[in-house]
Amino acid sequence: MGEEIMADPASLQYCESLYRYARRETREVRVGDVGIGGGNPIRVQSMLTSDTRDTESCVNEALGLAEAGCEIVRVTAQTRKYAENLEHIRRGLLDRGCQVPLVADIHFKPDAALEAAKWVEKVRVNPGNYADSKKFAIREYTDSQYEEELERIRERFVPLVKICQDRGVAMRIGTNHGSLSDRIMNRYGDTPLGMVESAFEFARIARDEGYHQFIFSMKASNPKVMIGAYRLLVARLSQLGDEWNYPIHLGVTEAGDGEDGRIKSAIGIGSLLLDGVGDTIRVSLTEDAVHEIPVAHALIDVCQGMRVPREVFSEEPAPKYDLFDYRRRATEALAMSDDLGLGGSEAFRVFTSQKKWDQLAHKIDQLGDFKPEFVVDSSDVIAIDPRDRAAVDEVNASRSSQLVTVADGLGMAPVSAYRYLAAKLESRHSILLKDTLQPSQDAKSSFEKTLLGASAVLGALLADGIGDAILVQGEEAPGQSLRLSYNILQSVGARIFKTDYVACPSCGRTLFNLQETTGKIRAATGHLKGVRIAIMGCIVNGPGEMADADFGYVGGAPGKINLYVGKEAVKFNIPQGEAVNRLIELIKEHDRWVEPREDQVSEIATSAP
Repeated sequence: MGEEIMADPASLQYCESLYRYARRETREVRVGDVGIGGGNPIRVQSMLTSDTRDTESCVNEALGLAEAGCEIVRVTAQTRKYAENLEHIRRGLLDRGCQVPLVADIHFKPDAALEAAKWVEKVRVNPGNYADSKKFAIREYTDSQYEEELERIRERFVPLVKICQDRGVAMRIGTNHGSLSDRIMNRYGDTPLGMVESAFEFARIARDEGYHQFIFSMKASNPKVMIGAYRLLVARLSQLGDEWNYPIHLGVTEAGDGEDGRIKSAIGIGSLLLDGVGDTIRVSLTEDAVHEIPVAHALIDVCQGMRVPREVFSEEPAPKYDLFDYRRRATEALAMSDDLGLGGSEAFRVFTSQKKWDQLAHKIDQLGDFKPEFVVDSSDVIAIDPRDRAAVDEVNASRSSQLVTVADGLGMAPVSAYRYLAAKLESRHSILLKDTLQPSQDAKSSFEKTLLGASAVLGALLADGIGDAILVQGEEAPGQSLRLSYNILQSVGARIFKTDYVACPSCGRTLFNLQETTGKIRAATGHLKGVRIAIMGCIVNGPGEMADADFGYVGGAPGKINLYVGKEAVKFNIPQGEAVNRLIELIKEHDRWVEPREDQVSEIATSAP
């Protein structure tokens, strides 16, 4: 079955250092004229939403993406007939003087991949469904049966490898958490380990054929799952040696729209970029694809701006947490007020400054779920330089547990600083995280850049299991900083205070208007605190990604919707015009519905499109 993944996480390392930035070194993979990995900059990708059979629409959309700064354009090719039209799309772009490389997105249909490889510069295959039909079957595979399955995959996959090899076409072996094969699910489970092994099955076949022009990806809608899978992938590649130095494509699938989509993407993509992992990215938003491009470029710029390679640490202590399996750092609970605690099993808390509290004092009662919980200035938090041994020793010598943070103005990258603090502090002490150690003084600074930076920093640390409370200092506006704080906690799964949505971006497979439908579902269900709803344009990743969702709304056929509870389809072929109301009925049937309060009705009305 090829090389086995070592189970001991202590033997694995996914980045050169947890404290100093160093970009992971990879071989270069050429996608047309665009180089990925090697010494190339991080590339930005997106995907067409137009029907692949509509040549003119696809050409115009691709031109718009390229003009906006998209360097690689993906287009779905769900059948051989669709794939045949890639010839005309490619010719149409060349006739308009556009050399942007095209990537054919393949699910389920090897014959479509073979046709697409004739016309594009790269083919994306999903190991979970390229040669498998997912049935959610439960069975035990003996080693010999597993080998028989791998041989069947080889027979289906090698023809694509050979045509890509002959034509100089690149490939992305792109695992999706939501579409692992039954074979992988039954042997490895619905885990990051299963995601990695799924990709390795295909990578080993490609390498056996002498083909190396491929890239890996490990996408998931849950940022913590996504981060864990990429860390494990890169650690395993490093363990296997320099010959496995393949580039990495980063993305959070089904991230959603608006601030939530940007936050969730920045948590997953940004945290990895800060650790030097990632050679090409896509920010997947349930919006017009062209809107993804400036967000992706801004995220790259923000992460590059936070790298401080000149930081000097006298030592690099081993982390006290598992890099590949999320566990919240164990601390002792602190009684911070008469009714709120912090640390231990308490909820992750939100801090603000005295200045912001004073600005909000007249309307605290109107802030709903976005209330500040503690004022940092009067919280007795201990701010230290984590490199100051005497300061750390003094905290550790305290007989009672303390709330500790990193002092501002140290010129350190916040992720490195807090990792160092967590390694030096006794675990009983709680940690207050900050998005930046340089509080904003600029009321005109870009909120989007603040959002992306705060999400990347705080998301990385929370995914490490570090932190019991957060303080957003990069945004000067008090209301926005609080909203951002809570939305980051929600998106990373640290504290659920509102409805959670998993919404895929539009593509040529989508069977309904995702943006309009997502808006309608948000308007109807946005008050259901703690309920997770998946909105999927088609079936490709639907059932798997909905395993973490309570309810699912999935395009089953043109104009028809299937409704799910978890990953089980329970209502079929509902006319689209009735589907939102039928979704509400389904939520009521499972006793998850509550009527919105008057103030929530107002909030929902103002957020509706």
